[in-house]
Amino acid sequence: MTKREVTQLSYEITGLAIKVHKILGPGLLESIYERCLKYELEKNGYTVSQQFVLSVMYDDLEMDLDLPPDLFVNKCVVIEIKAISNILPVHQAQLQTYRKLLNAPQGLLINFFTDNITKSIVPIVNEYFKILPDE
Repeated sequence: MTKREVTQLSYEITGLAIKVHKILGPGLLESIYERCLKYELEKNGYTVSQQFVLSVMYDDLEMDLDLPPDLFVNKCVVIEIKAISNILPVHQAQLQTYRKLLNAPQGLLINFFTDNITKSIVPIVNEYFKILPDE
């Protein structure tokens, strides 16, 4: 997938998150926003994995971990959904770890506990994403 395609996908995901937030507003559980965003993404033709077990290698030990990201779109963009008053560095680190483990070029941290969701979406970009071809 090219840098332009990843950027476009993230833009479209952001638009759908805004739609969900506009309809539901702030104050609900993360699981509700997750379910509704997954619905919108699938309705728009995206492939979405949700709450899956992640296989991780540590030295020569392979582990299946229940540390799943909330949503993984088109095997490209990892989404971590929050509904909290403040995003903390640990939340960004969590998304960065999922992004690295899944070898995904981009992650989106979306906090639905806000009046202005566009200001509460934090993109996390993979280092190699900068060198992907534009076309």
